[in-house]
Amino acid sequence: MNTATAARVPFEPWKDPQAKPYIRIVNVTKTFGDFVAVDNLSIDIYQREFFSLLGPSGCGKTTLLRMLAGFERPTSGRIELDGVDMSTVPPYERPVNMMFQSYALFPHMTVEENIAFGLRQDRVPKDERNARVEEMLGLVQLSKFAKRKPHQLSGGQRQRVALARSLVKKPKMLLLDEPLGALDKKLREQTQFELMNIQEQVGITFVIVTHDQEEAMTVSSRIAVMNHGRIAQVATPTEIYEFPNSRYVAEFIGDVNVFEGRLSEAAADHVRIAPVGGGGEIYVDRGTSAAQGATVWAAIRPEKIDVALTPPTDPSVNCIEGTVWDIGYLGNLTIYHVRLADGRKMTAAVANRTRLREQPITWDDTVYLTWAPDSAVVLVS
Repeated sequence: MNTATAARVPFEPWKDPQAKPYIRIVNVTKTFGDFVAVDNLSIDIYQREFFSLLGPSGCGKTTLLRMLAGFERPTSGRIELDGVDMSTVPPYERPVNMMFQSYALFPHMTVEENIAFGLRQDRVPKDERNARVEEMLGLVQLSKFAKRKPHQLSGGQRQRVALARSLVKKPKMLLLDEPLGALDKKLREQTQFELMNIQEQVGITFVIVTHDQEEAMTVSSRIAVMNHGRIAQVATPTEIYEFPNSRYVAEFIGDVNVFEGRLSEAAADHVRIAPVGGGGEIYVDRGTSAAQGATVWAAIRPEKIDVALTPPTDPSVNCIEGTVWDIGYLGNLTIYHVRLADGRKMTAAVANRTRLREQPITWDDTVYLTWAPDSAVVLVS
């Protein structure tokens, strides 16, 4: 089948109540003395998922990855892979491989020798070993570099050698610890898509640890956002970005403007929020679990905000007046930092769809920030 033209079927096993999780992390806690690195954490991961553990330094994501690899044992709880409890199985007996940020290639070996190393250790017959190495070289598009040594390769090529070496033993799960951190921005973005395509071809479950929100959003089928050893939210990239379940998730993923307010009206299909400190009312065309009068927060992404020099027809709803404090031109976007009357700042991101603007907005201009009723998300925590 030509994969370039074949229609892709949506991959959402977590929505199927009959689907059986491939990896089950059940009430896992890991402590180091008095420090709790992972706190009673449970996650289900499905076969062929590209699953991301995302969070700031110290949130427990690498500790969890090391427990999946067998380098650390849970203090309590269990980890199952394909129905087998792996909690006490040593690393070398697990059908799991791990790819490190440093790549850890043998400098004295060629590309093909690096890839074949694990197969040699397992005493795989030479013909089969050669065939599998050749298959991996083709998969990562390094066939013509087979005889080169790591120092003769670019950073991206070394990353692909490490990936091929991790995949050649056909593990049930591949763990990736910040695998693209050593690459420059442009190459990292290119490699993210290569990684996705390779994962789809081999059909192996990938679990990646990263602190890079854009990387997680790009490659993942689902993301687990972690905070102090716990899961803040597990969802698809779209759900995480568009419908965060808390201020922590909203603020950790991308840029966001957050307004505290009181629910002045709470209906099944809409809410009205009176912002703290006054100003225009915020109207959202979705209901919430909070009751009228409760304190909530409205989160609005910068790219969902329009910036204009003239006020809208009704400036009393979903409109805030301010002064342009700073401007950042990014080519495809222009970022406006706007200072409000009470000293707060808002950020708006406007797409540069045309080369010239009839009414350019500049520093110290008075502007009106507006957004649609479906643009804000109401957060209760």
